[in-house]
Amino acid sequence: MKKRFEFFMVFCLFVTSFVLARRGAALVQSKKAETSKLCVVIDAGHGDNDPGKIGVNDALEKDVNLSLALKLKPLFENKKIQVILTRDSDQTLADSSATNKKIDDMQKRVKLIADSKAVFTISLHQNSYPDSSVSGPQVFYYSQSPDGEALASHIQDSLNEQLSPASPRSVKSNDNYYLLKKTPTPTVIVECGFLSNPDEAARLIDEDYQNKLVRAIYLGAISYLSEADSISEEDPVSDENAGSEEVLSSETR
Repeated sequence: MKKRFEFFMVFCLFVTSFVLARRGAALVQSKKAETSKLCVVIDAGHGDNDPGKIGVNDALEKDVNLSLALKLKPLFENKKIQVILTRDSDQTLADSSATNKKIDDMQKRVKLIADSKAVFTISLHQNSYPDSSVSGPQVFYYSQSPDGEALASHIQDSLNEQLSPASPRSVKSNDNYYLLKKTPTPTVIVECGFLSNPDEAARLIDEDYQNKLVRAIYLGAISYLSEADSISEEDPVSDENAGSEEVLSSETR
């Protein structure tokens, strides 16, 4: 009887140990999945008392940027990718007491991006040029970032393919933009179009066009991630750029 009881106790301890081990393994896997979840940052440029460019139709760049960011966010989230917005309303990140609010805002955006551990950052902007005939989206990257260049190329290809602009552009490096130089992630600035062009300015505030625009950006970003083996491939986008015209913004972004 005593031996049977001892055998029973050993069996119970074995079963209990097995169950606890399984639960522990499941918890570890859950934590791994949680910590390994991809994260991206979407930066809506400008905000609050910094309107950015003002369109020929009086559209404010800060408003267009925010509208696009809020539309782009759920596309990534539907792919189970975490999204961090640098702003989700008409505001900047600058402290009210800051002497130079623009610099303070940019520094805080960089810190937010650095703290996020994101796989990349997409900063949304609108362009402007004295010649009102100039149009078309263009993507900028930091020349010392090969990953930034790759991300920019995928997004530019997708924009050219999905939007069929009259003058398709190529990506351009820019080492003057503060956000490109200072962020630790592969970062691109997507100049979605020219608010100085009447036709494009009208499109940039159109709901349907905005949806088409953010989908093109999303597809380009997903193509980049797929190529980097970060996630499973979905709707890969590739296309050769046609000729481009150099149009650089003087802003620090």
